[in-house]
Amino acid sequence: MSDSLYNKPLRLKRIFENQDLLETDLGKSISQNIELIIFTRFGEHRHNGNFGCEIWDLDFELIVSETTWEEKFRQSLLRSITSYEPRLYQVEVEIRMTEVEKIFSVRKITEVKKQVDISVRGKINVTGEKYFFNTNLFLSPLSS
Repeated sequence: MSDSLYNKPLRLKRIFENQDLLETDLGKSISQNIELIIFTRFGEHRHNGNFGCEIWDLDFELIVSETTWEEKFRQSLLRSITSYEPRLYQVEVEIRMTEVEKIFSVRKITEVKKQVDISVRGKINVTGEKYFFNTNLFLSPLSS
């Protein structure tokens, strides 16, 4: 088995052009896998229905308590990362939700969205190095 880590998305055209697939480093490979976990809904992965996270179920849920929503999502993501990213240990996940307002002056429309900031910290098994991943998502557009 190869120890190569390939950059995603895979550019299969390179194979047909008799070129090697682009490789990436360990940190970027871990980040790409965490992104895949975040953007995959439970049941969407054909061979493993448990792969993914709960954000897609929580996105349309009426948010009564932001703290409860953040904790449900945090626990779901932490379970998935510890299960499906074995290259990390001592994983910590932090979720923070804020409201972002954008005003479109030409159309005189105000749009309010929920922004979810996701931070993942841990250590890389092979090297013991600290690992950090951060991204944000926008949920539930409201317009007026």
